[in-house]
Amino acid sequence: MSSLPSARRAYWVVLGCLVCQMGLGLAYLFPVVLKDIVAEFQWTRAAFSASGASMLLAMSIASPVIGFLTDRFGARWVITGAVLGLSLSLWLFTGMQSLPQFYAINLLFGFALTGVGDIPVGAVASRWFAKNRGLALALVYIGSNLGGSLAALVGSALREAESWQLAFQVIGVGALVLILPFSLFAVRNPPPNFVAPKPVEPDPEDTAGLTLGQAIRTRTFWILFGLLVIFYFYYLAVNHHLVAFLSDRGFSDARAARNFSAAIFVGIAGKLAIGLLADRIPKRGALILNFALLSLASLLLLAVDLPGALPAFLVLHGFTVAAENVIIPLIVAHCFGLRHMASIYGVLMIALFPGGALGPIFAGYCFDRFGSYELAFTSFAVLNGLALAALFFVRRETDR
Repeated sequence: MSSLPSARRAYWVVLGCLVCQMGLGLAYLFPVVLKDIVAEFQWTRAAFSASGASMLLAMSIASPVIGFLTDRFGARWVITGAVLGLSLSLWLFTGMQSLPQFYAINLLFGFALTGVGDIPVGAVASRWFAKNRGLALALVYIGSNLGGSLAALVGSALREAESWQLAFQVIGVGALVLILPFSLFAVRNPPPNFVAPKPVEPDPEDTAGLTLGQAIRTRTFWILFGLLVIFYFYYLAVNHHLVAFLSDRGFSDARAARNFSAAIFVGIAGKLAIGLLADRIPKRGALILNFALLSLASLLLLAVDLPGALPAFLVLHGFTVAAENVIIPLIVAHCFGLRHMASIYGVLMIALFPGGALGPIFAGYCFDRFGSYELAFTSFAVLNGLALAALFFVRRETDR
């Protein structure tokens, strides 16, 4: 790859990062097999959902570490090690015998997911592009939707044909064969003499940059942190329980899994649209618009029995939760600059644990206690509205 002209190398890096991001989509396997594992081991849905707490604890701890390693050494070896960890984790799941083992393996799985996640691939892609950075990140981040959609469809077919264990084994090997060559040979930081094509008007985020310590002392940092807590509280809870929720409402397991896969696939459009939009309008405006649509989706979830409400929810939910993955790193670079983006983004992602761990457990508890998800879904809609209001106070800290 070193002999390629710089522009072609940039697009090759984007392709490599996209394929590596497919590994992040492997987390979508769990909603597909939730009822199988709960039935086999006689666990409650809340106990199964608590496995996400250990995974997200690992991701929260790993995020600042991954950010530091990416800034210090580049993303190539970070992602390569993570791919090996993903494949190993999926095989270990098939041999588990108890709930503590399930939680322990989720720790390893969480560390590995972080290593193929938004932080390393986002930092690499951002350094290769300036003029069309939003579109570049969108292209990279659709990898998790492609991977998640495929994982849900293939996992559902294999569990129906044989078992959930076979689904995990086949997908674990497939991920290793597909992703590892790209992490080794495509993902690269730009060379020292590389100059990315820039917009007509220079953007301060390319030349200015707050340190992590400076960013933490700003109001914007904590608004974004709170936003992410609420976002993951809603997003991971709904994704975790959506297949089971639809199955409870009378859908076959296969049809529920297809609807879930379709929502993930819609996210491709969401990421591309928000990436293009953020290159053309103020990034804060793009963030507010996306979260307003996400809040509307959470309201539709309360009315899925109404005609047309479920398809509208699936489209809006899939679109907006995926778009959020693109707009957040863009707003981090916009507000704090590129210089320490990976480190600042890594610390912000600590929000994964309190939000993402408690959301699925809360939803599972509501179902186990009351026989429905209504209380959980109502809480999500209220919290999303509060987060939307807070976004109007986000500002560009590098201007100060």
